[in-house]
Amino acid sequence: MENKAFESDDGTQLKERIGHEGVGGSTGVRGRGPGLQGAEGQAEGKPPGLEGGKPAPNDAINLERRVGLLSGVALIVGTMIGSGIFVSPKGLLERTGSVALSLIVWAACGILSLLGALAYAELGTLVSESGGEYAYYLQGFSPKKVRHTWWAPIPAFLFAWVSVFLLKPSSLAIICLTCAEYFMRIFSVGSNGCLPPELSVKLFAATIIILITFINSYSVNLATRVQNIFTAAKLLAILIIVVGGVVKLAQGNTTHLAKGFEGSTSSFGDIATAFYSGLWAYDGWNNLNYVTEELKKPYTNLPRAIIIGLPLVTVCYLLVNVSYLAVMSTDELLASETVAVTFGNRVLGWAAFLMPLAVTLSTFGAANGTAFTSGRLCFVAAREGHMVDVLSFVHTKKLTPSPALLFNASIALIMVIPSDIGSLIDFFSFTAWIFYGGAMTALLVMRYTMPDAPRPYKVPIIIPIIVLVISVYLVVGPIIDSPQIEYLYATLFIVAGLFFYFPFVHLKKALPGMGHVTTFFQLLLEVVPTDVMPDP
Repeated sequence: MENKAFESDDGTQLKERIGHEGVGGSTGVRGRGPGLQGAEGQAEGKPPGLEGGKPAPNDAINLERRVGLLSGVALIVGTMIGSGIFVSPKGLLERTGSVALSLIVWAACGILSLLGALAYAELGTLVSESGGEYAYYLQGFSPKKVRHTWWAPIPAFLFAWVSVFLLKPSSLAIICLTCAEYFMRIFSVGSNGCLPPELSVKLFAATIIILITFINSYSVNLATRVQNIFTAAKLLAILIIVVGGVVKLAQGNTTHLAKGFEGSTSSFGDIATAFYSGLWAYDGWNNLNYVTEELKKPYTNLPRAIIIGLPLVTVCYLLVNVSYLAVMSTDELLASETVAVTFGNRVLGWAAFLMPLAVTLSTFGAANGTAFTSGRLCFVAAREGHMVDVLSFVHTKKLTPSPALLFNASIALIMVIPSDIGSLIDFFSFTAWIFYGGAMTALLVMRYTMPDAPRPYKVPIIIPIIVLVISVYLVVGPIIDSPQIEYLYATLFIVAGLFFYFPFVHLKKALPGMGHVTTFFQLLLEVVPTDVMPDP
């Protein structure tokens, strides 16, 4: 076939191997060509080339290791500090009922995220494939000797099903909506009660999604540089808020903080949903695990990035919340839809426009990091035969998973339409913590099934147990205390994945014409499977 979509950078023709046509229709596992060692081999030792660098000349075309320690820290910090700290303080304070309890929950969310991230550091160095929880479920619940059974791959598939079609796109949509809203606020600084038109917010959010998808599809290096720059911008925004709060505290504005535990809730359900709001702000602590295959020296850089990033974010969040309460009363904070803008109007004076601008830059960086990692999960799931074949392809020259990125963006664009951020946060947190708990279970299982596997980083066994117990509480507590229809929707959506798993993955059925669809997008996007080999 004389088509440039099948040529490498030096013009050599690429030789395609036979793959499956539709969902789960392959005879083998995508991406398991020569030079690619799967998760099954992790117990025996490090796969070749794991410490970084480009593939050898005869390696299969695959994603390259282009993410260093600085970019790894920027990815964690940049995706954690996004919209949550500027949207969630209201929901968390409302559910806890008091200043002191809200600060305790903020700190507890940081500690819980750190414990979870430390457990993920062990998982990421034990199972060095990209995909985060998906790769850990495969190795923990579906090792090679039982992967052919009908039941073993179900946990990994259901995680991919919910994440690709719900969790990751909804997260991107939420962040982009917040980014768009704060951008519109730049032009209405000082005008109390003046809300930007909803249609304008949604259109700008859609534009952000398209721009970020283009950046990530065009170049990994460009995406990481954007992430580094915007992470610096959001840390500057945090610094502005903290300095403003310190000045107000120095002036004696401690009235609101002095209220302590006054009005604290006694409902376990309210505390659990307060954790939802706080953990939404901390979400992103596991994002570096989604790009392990592209991380340089993952055995050292993954734990280091986590240990640097998580405490930094926790300290920033506590200082920001204290600064908010040094300027606003609890009633004023609860009444504000854009807390950071209200803070800027009261503290920065004529420079108040800097606050929504800084928040816009912050959320843009978070959206960029979210899109970067979301595409990798979709790519890895398709490579394993759990999604349609074309989503596992990479660009012939850019070596980016552009089909997976475009697919994630398409679903996020649909989710921009219902712009109720509050309900989206609860929906996201409920389903996410089901799978965080599953990852802790997979870690405990692998401690038993792979006791002699090399673990460059190993956490005390009590840590995954604690995170597992808390995740169960976060899932079950709100359902018992205050049942909501969203929880039923989430459960039904998870179970609905089985209706697609059995015919398309287990029985390897393919929709008619999927081969032609795959070929069309392959030629249109100039992408090839990751098991395509160049001619010698």
